[in-house]
Amino acid sequence: MTQRYRWWILTLLTLATTINYLDRIALGFLAQPIRTELGLDDAGYSHVVAAFQSAYTIGFLIMGKLIDRYGVRIGYSFAAFWWGLASMLHTVARTPLQLETFRALLGLGESGNFPSAIKAVAEWFPAKDRAFATGIFNAGTNMANVVGPQLFAWIFASYGWRACFFVTSTLALIFSVTWFFTYYTPRTVDSAGVEVPPEPPMPWMEALRHRQTWGFAAAKFFSDPVWWFYLFWMPIYFYDVRGWSPDQLKWALPFIYIVADLGSVAGGWLSGFFLRRGWTVPRARKTAMLICALCPPLAAFGVLAPDPVVAVVLFSLATAAHQGWSANLFTTTSDVFPKRAVASVTGIGGAAGGVSGVLFSALVPGYIVPWLGYKPLFLGMGCFYLIGLFLLDRFMGDMKPIES
Repeated sequence: MTQRYRWWILTLLTLATTINYLDRIALGFLAQPIRTELGLDDAGYSHVVAAFQSAYTIGFLIMGKLIDRYGVRIGYSFAAFWWGLASMLHTVARTPLQLETFRALLGLGESGNFPSAIKAVAEWFPAKDRAFATGIFNAGTNMANVVGPQLFAWIFASYGWRACFFVTSTLALIFSVTWFFTYYTPRTVDSAGVEVPPEPPMPWMEALRHRQTWGFAAAKFFSDPVWWFYLFWMPIYFYDVRGWSPDQLKWALPFIYIVADLGSVAGGWLSGFFLRRGWTVPRARKTAMLICALCPPLAAFGVLAPDPVVAVVLFSLATAAHQGWSANLFTTTSDVFPKRAVASVTGIGGAAGGVSGVLFSALVPGYIVPWLGYKPLFLGMGCFYLIGLFLLDRFMGDMKPIES
């Protein structure tokens, strides 16, 4: 029964992560009709994007604390209900300011996804299976990029862009209700078989006093902007530098994100494989992360490849490596911290990654690309994971679990 329930939880986590990302990519896919109808210029559109990213970054701290305080059942349901309502509000947006406000509300709610999912995995999965489970639900981020464009194209052609947000909001609300009525926290008992009440959440200041928190946050700070770059700027690179048309890009992006899905699952499986061979948790996690970190420097040479197919294959390696890296990096919080702190620490690290993502997004179009071009940018970013791993190793050390 326990094993079946774990798979049920993992299925819900994967679906929720897919829905979470469908809401995010909908704006980019529908940008042209939305900009035309609402009168958004380039500056206004950048403000809408920045509103989401900024609120998403702040929301990590808020949602992480809320989830640790009230538990995954209530916290995740609340977050999904919030982002479902925020997505629904997009259907009544009539001005750029309204859209900007609704995107900010969406960012606040969607920030609860990963702290909730990581804590749920920590509660239900043993250490040897956590990275694999995280890799599976994290694959939902790429599934959204595979199925989303086709889904939104059909809905838009039949009912208009507002109906797309109605569908994503409905899915989020259905998940919220389903999660609330089906999830429960496993019982914790002492040696005498007496149930132990849940401990209070770890305060932020206490979490920040631990070096391990800074190690996780530093790794997120250096790796997250690379993912956001590939997500938002890779299509622009193919359009502007390679001279591709939308027809050429429509086969490349699904391929890249399908390979990223495989990387997410494979990266999580890899550290579990090492653990089942008797490796220690620190050695297994860090070795898996090192293998993933060595792939982006190689993949970055896709920017130099004259053959576009070779470039797509190498960029796919980079996105797959990032997802495998993330599956193991997220799992380090549950390896090291007590369950009462997992969501809060995940939120702190997510906020650090959000800050670097916002800064990087601001620098890329205005300064880095006009000054250096794309080649040094791709090649330089390939080293970010090695920097992040070095800092994680320095701060987390032997990854000895912190006592409650």
